[in-house]
Amino acid sequence: MASPVSSRTVSVLLFLILFISVHCTETKPKKKKDIRDYNDADMARLLEEWEKDDDIEEGDLPEHKRSPPPIDFSKIDASKPEELLKMSKKGKTLMVFASVSGNPTEKETEEITSLWQGSLFNANYDVQRFVVGSNRVIFMLRDGSYAWEIKDFLVSQDRCEDVTVEGQVYPGKAAKKDAKGNEQNESKKKGDKKAANRANKSKQEL
Repeated sequence: MASPVSSRTVSVLLFLILFISVHCTETKPKKKKDIRDYNDADMARLLEEWEKDDDIEEGDLPEHKRSPPPIDFSKIDASKPEELLKMSKKGKTLMVFASVSGNPTEKETEEITSLWQGSLFNANYDVQRFVVGSNRVIFMLRDGSYAWEIKDFLVSQDRCEDVTVEGQVYPGKAAKKDAKGNEQNESKKKGDKKAANRANKSKQEL
């Protein structure tokens, strides 16, 4: 008959063997999946892990995730509502719409507005241009606070019929005196919304 001490020793040894085998099984590293076998879900998970580890700077975040810059109301002239709009659009993408006068073809609009964009570029304004109709173009700004300065430049051009900023239509140098002006403006606003969506899509694809 086995003594109680030896049976206890055997029990302890069996317990230790069992514990070690379970522990080794749990800590055994999982075989890594070959990157060539990754599917879309694996790639998305990998990207999330990278983004968690990275300290992304404020300027590199998507626009909708950035905190808006503080507005100093002491510097705003209450008699000039455009000043408040400028401050509120600082650092935000904004679209400025412009029409070319004289029923041009799309190619003519491309050539004329390319000259306008070149002049703006020479004046250190970073703008992208999208022709969205035979006489209609969008200027996309990374910093919307400059939209009104760009508007002032555009309305002074000989072939500029009108410029639209934030739904407000400004007549250009070649503006038509038309009784149906309001009706045309409403029609332009509807067309501008569709054009803005197309331009946004183009920007995301770039």
